[in-house]
Amino acid sequence: MPTVDDILEQVGEFGWFQKQVFLTLCLLSAAFAPLYVGIIFLAFTPDHRCLSPGVAELSRRCGWSLAEELNYTAPGPGAAGEASPHRCRRYEVDWNQSALSCADPLAGLAANRSHLPLGPCRHGWVYETPGSSIVTEFNLVCDDSWKVDLFQSCVNVGFFLGSLSVGYIADRFGRKLCLLATTLTSAVLGVLMAVAPDYTSLVLFRLLQGLVSKGSWMSGYTLITEFMGLGHRRTVAILYQAAFTVGLVLLSGVAYAIPHWRWLQLAISLPIFLFLFYYWCVPESPRWLLSQKRNAQVMKIMGHIARKNGKLPLVDLKMLSLEEDVTEKLSPSFADLFRTPQLRKHTFILMYLWFTSSVLYQGLIMHVGATGANLYLDFLYSALVEFPAAFIILVTAERCGLIRPLALSNLVAGAACLAMVFISHDLHWLNITVACVGRMGITIVFQIVCLVNAELYPTFIRNLGVMVCSSLCDLGGIVTPFLVFRLMEVWRGSPLILFAILGLVAGGVTLLLPETKGVTLPETIEDAENLGRIAKPKENTIYLQIQTTEHAGT
Repeated sequence: MPTVDDILEQVGEFGWFQKQVFLTLCLLSAAFAPLYVGIIFLAFTPDHRCLSPGVAELSRRCGWSLAEELNYTAPGPGAAGEASPHRCRRYEVDWNQSALSCADPLAGLAANRSHLPLGPCRHGWVYETPGSSIVTEFNLVCDDSWKVDLFQSCVNVGFFLGSLSVGYIADRFGRKLCLLATTLTSAVLGVLMAVAPDYTSLVLFRLLQGLVSKGSWMSGYTLITEFMGLGHRRTVAILYQAAFTVGLVLLSGVAYAIPHWRWLQLAISLPIFLFLFYYWCVPESPRWLLSQKRNAQVMKIMGHIARKNGKLPLVDLKMLSLEEDVTEKLSPSFADLFRTPQLRKHTFILMYLWFTSSVLYQGLIMHVGATGANLYLDFLYSALVEFPAAFIILVTAERCGLIRPLALSNLVAGAACLAMVFISHDLHWLNITVACVGRMGITIVFQIVCLVNAELYPTFIRNLGVMVCSSLCDLGGIVTPFLVFRLMEVWRGSPLILFAILGLVAGGVTLLLPETKGVTLPETIEDAENLGRIAKPKENTIYLQIQTTEHAGT
């Protein structure tokens, strides 16, 4: 008797219905990009200096250029490794006194400028930017610069906490309900961020948005995976992640056109409300409905898919219950992720892979640092680098499966980090080249591990499994800045050695996972337990009996 994937073969594995759902949900993936990395533009820190009352008037009276004004009135650069004094300190001088000359206003106050007292920027700062950011509006510089880090950490904390709750909601109440609820909440919180009156409320809204926004993206990912037939499942999942890269590219253009952070925040938040139309465009996952024994709805959805794809309509569709001793609905539980030996092994390995991919991806970016001067072009170029990763996966997945490319990409990323330890800092071009190789490898890991994660768990805990394991990615994002900057205080190569160890170990443990190429998505815990083993008669599979209309005369 046919399984769910067998039924999809008859009603259409990738027909008009699946293509419409796929393209529709890809918009959701692209819209998630600004939520994840929008801080680069929302909280950029421009060049700045202390605001000193009287300096602007003196500069106008003397006809100074900006360079002359800074030379005459601002402290010079500090020692290496220290914040520049002209950014966070000012001369304790009354610039309104008439005795100051235009040639060298400080000459009459002290023979040497170093003897003049310095004080904090009591009157604020002057920012050299035509737009605005969270930094410029709330003065998050100098002693308060850590608040920018806190702002970004809050969204990762939200991702982490949301992974433990939203995944359960999606498996307990359905993918569609979870997607709509998290989308609406994320859009509302995005608008509230744009009108936040102070830093405290801004951070609170950012934290709450993190709690729900990742759940929205992951619910869309799970829906796409479960609507597609076996032959197209991986391709559309990879392209769904590539749509995130499209969002990155579009974000650079939108941010360039809208340099003011509040308007930019509105521009990336308001379109999210349009995704509420998914209520009419995207049905619930038939696989999830089957696991909840909601047979009548599955009949309706399968018939709808058949009609959309131009296939023979389903006249009769009878579904047998799961042939298990327990007759009630299957409710997801955190303990299910560790219930059997194979699921336990898969869960621990996937958690490690998610954590490692986050640490290496963000750590490499932090260690190499920004090399250009144009914020928008640098962001655009770094986003374009991610497209080849999707192409490589599409080329290799059907030929080699996912496990071997995943292991190899981890090994490449780890080896690149190890090689950078032995490359002289004077060979800047070589360091950048090897770092890009490492980043390409870890980008491939990021995309593959999400797909592998979804394919190793049975239907009723699939979303929960993906959300719980991927929460280690968020934990990695929280600790990576501390790992990088604390270890660099000991030795500049210390973080690279740690990254190399993490990547090489990840490449090894990946080979302990079963290959899922050509394997039907597991419906039960027993199916998941038997992945990678010799096929046995399936006793706990969801079966469907179908009768289709036949052409007259056949």
